[in-house]
Amino acid sequence: MAGFPEYRVDGRIALVTGAARGLGRAISLALAHAGADLALGLRDVTADEGLAAEIERMGRAALPLQMDMTVPAQISAAVRHTLDRFGRIDILVNNAGIAPGNPAEHVTEEDFDRTLQVNLKGTFLASQAAGRAMIEQGHGMIVNVGSQAGEVALPGESVYCMTKAAIAHLTRCLAVEWGPHGVRVNNVAPTFIRTPGTEPALSDPAFEADVIERIAALHRIGEPMDVAGAVLFLASPAAALITGHTLVIDGGWTVR
Repeated sequence: MAGFPEYRVDGRIALVTGAARGLGRAISLALAHAGADLALGLRDVTADEGLAAEIERMGRAALPLQMDMTVPAQISAAVRHTLDRFGRIDILVNNAGIAPGNPAEHVTEEDFDRTLQVNLKGTFLASQAAGRAMIEQGHGMIVNVGSQAGEVALPGESVYCMTKAAIAHLTRCLAVEWGPHGVRVNNVAPTFIRTPGTEPALSDPAFEADVIERIAALHRIGEPMDVAGAVLFLASPAAALITGHTLVIDGGWTVR
């Protein structure tokens, strides 16, 4: 009989983009709690909101990195600094993303370009840089943070939905291409989660009530650790035969 599933990531090195707050913060803390040392990709390396210190109090190493996802040189430099400090990258979590809402007829070219630059190009470039190291070392796990918006249409979010659908397919492409090198690539697709980014929308009682109603099975807004748990599972040895998969974390929204 094979060994029991192992959900810990002791001694692994994880790089999380957009780590300072919201989902990125929860994911970083969950990985540290499960035994990983963290490289923290930050849009502003001077503003990690105490995350590195919190991880170090858990007995794990934390390396804050300047990693603006609109600056390709910073993406490659962050991966290089992670390798210089820790010697390898075992886990990459592509969490950084933006969602400027606008009806499609009013989307500006600037908003269009920036959303693709952060959500899609940034995810690809971070995966490429970390993937090269993972191919060389013969193993690695990449977890992309997509959205249920890649599965269903959300009014006023056409460009965001487009990028998240693209990330789901990029996940499949990289999984097939890099699987022979021991690299797994998966995607999580959360519903609305209570984070600083969603707080303005969810502060509208009518909007919040509509979201809760659409979360058809569980009827509650998600919390960051709901997503962090799924990321941890996919990054752990327990998910060793899972790759190219999108795990929807939506309380039943998309099954209705």
